[in-house]
Amino acid sequence: MAEEKVKFLMRIDPDTDRKIKAAMPGANCRSQNEFVEEALRFYCAYLTTQDTTEFLPPIFVHAMRGTIQCSEDRIARLLFKLTVEISMMMNVLAAGLEIDSTQLDALRWRCVQEVKKTNGAITFKDTLVKHQGEE
Repeated sequence: MAEEKVKFLMRIDPDTDRKIKAAMPGANCRSQNEFVEEALRFYCAYLTTQDTTEFLPPIFVHAMRGTIQCSEDRIARLLFKLTVEISMMMNVLAAGLEIDSTQLDALRWRCVQEVKKTNGAITFKDTLVKHQGEE
């Protein structure tokens, strides 16, 4: 059995009344009472929540998700291409160089430290200059 409704008298200005009547079809409400009740529920929930993202218009949320998904897809494609290029370079180097696993482990450790120190902002030129200075 449905809960009994509480009678609530309210006065609004004519402009607000026109806005409610104009917005009712878009809100899928059959009466002003239903529209106002939905609006009040929405506003009360808005005031009590910390996460206001659920109150963003659905089209905006959909557009943002689409934009983020496109960016993720593009980054994933670029990372894949970069990984292929690095794999090709590693295969060429491995075929031409004779490095044992101890030297490789030491090189990996040194490279990890360099990348951490520079926050990933490392260039081939910087590395070349550094190695030329060690000679």
